[in-house]
Amino acid sequence: MTASTHIPLFRSRRDFLRLAGGGFGALALSAMAADEARGESPQNPVIAPFAPKKPHFAARAKSVIFLFMEGGPSHIDLFDPKPELTRQNGKPLPASFGKVLTPMGTGGNNLLASKRKFAKSGKSGLDFSDWVPHLATCADDLALLRACWADGLNHVGSVCQMNTGSILAGRPSLGSWAVYGLGTENQNLPGFVVLTEGGEVLGGARNWGTGYMPPTYQGTLFRSGPNPILNLNTPAEVGADRQKAKLDLITTLNDVHRRTRPGDTQLDARQAAYELAFRMQATAPEAIDLSREDAKTKEAYGLNRKDTAEFGHRCLLARRLVERGVRFVQVYCGAGSAWDAHSDLEGNHTRLCGRSDQPSAALIHDLKQRGLLDSTLVIWGGEFGRTPMSEGTSGRDHNPYGFSMLMAGGGVKGGTIHGTTDEFGLRGVDGRVHVHDLHATILNLLGFDHEKLVYRHNGRDDRLTDVSGHVVKEILA
Repeated sequence: MTASTHIPLFRSRRDFLRLAGGGFGALALSAMAADEARGESPQNPVIAPFAPKKPHFAARAKSVIFLFMEGGPSHIDLFDPKPELTRQNGKPLPASFGKVLTPMGTGGNNLLASKRKFAKSGKSGLDFSDWVPHLATCADDLALLRACWADGLNHVGSVCQMNTGSILAGRPSLGSWAVYGLGTENQNLPGFVVLTEGGEVLGGARNWGTGYMPPTYQGTLFRSGPNPILNLNTPAEVGADRQKAKLDLITTLNDVHRRTRPGDTQLDARQAAYELAFRMQATAPEAIDLSREDAKTKEAYGLNRKDTAEFGHRCLLARRLVERGVRFVQVYCGAGSAWDAHSDLEGNHTRLCGRSDQPSAALIHDLKQRGLLDSTLVIWGGEFGRTPMSEGTSGRDHNPYGFSMLMAGGGVKGGTIHGTTDEFGLRGVDGRVHVHDLHATILNLLGFDHEKLVYRHNGRDDRLTDVSGHVVKEILA
């Protein structure tokens, strides 16, 4: 019999710590190598923050345009017709529905029928009301999610959740996760752009902020009007050579300052912003110059009409940005919760649909005509819907229990209806899609497993969907 040559691995606790410590070092080295492969390192998390990165699997969408209808459009007056609501108009909500918690306490108010006329559109027969005749022409390219739900009752928390996954401020936004995970294809433009109409979005910049991530990944705010980027043009007396010399000096001083402050992501972000701003001075003017578009395109977006010109301008700008490699563009309609029709629903939605319907549809048609819709995911919706019960005599309250969202392009199966609400449109009853599920699906279309796209924070691998979220596979092409 051959004698055993086995030697005990650990002769003492010191041996154990020495050998085990080497293993931990290898794990750290592996993590550092992975970070460097993504353009990051523990010493400098923002070496190349916008460099294109590979997703977990083949992506269906390369970019996202989120048309955000702030304030909560009424799904039961737009996309989810309810004949029973019409039949029960003026009657109390049946006791079988239980107590309904709403901000204005309208749980006991009577049912309010929709005054809109609905028609089935496209080969798929999706339902659209007469408030959105232009979106109806996109029916066969749209997936209609009818049973979405969220956690917040009020606008600030609900807008925050639709953007960051949480009703509480302080988490990275959806656009920030997209740029963190994928980078961007154009290093001379921001990876994440936010287009507002001038009014303050409720919750402000936290809706496109980075939370605990490096600030580099936050959204860049473009204003409304002909000059969306402030301070883009240098004074006439400052030439390109002088401008570059100034930037080089700032970079040198920042480098000196950072040597004694390793790991300061705010300094990294500021330096990256200076450098991007300089590159944008050469690239951005062409990207935002709509005079290069032909008259037919401008007319399609409604730039020739007063009520559609402003939102149409920003929708067209969104197309130009994704066309040039910007990863995520968010376009707000109704800043300051303008869709919040607690009274005069008819007047409110007539005005806002008149402002947004034509440009929204034009964007989808334009992307499709240019061969960009297959690689661009378009999302249309707000932070919640509205109740079937009236508020006063002419309005509807907030409804996070069941509402509609539209998605098109980027790997979405067009002409699809997913989920249903109850006979009055109050709650989702089948195929329910939480905000976390919506986010998981968006990340999936961008090529990510939402459970694996993580950022280490306070000793925890945090993610956009927290510990929830399921991909809505039924709407994937």
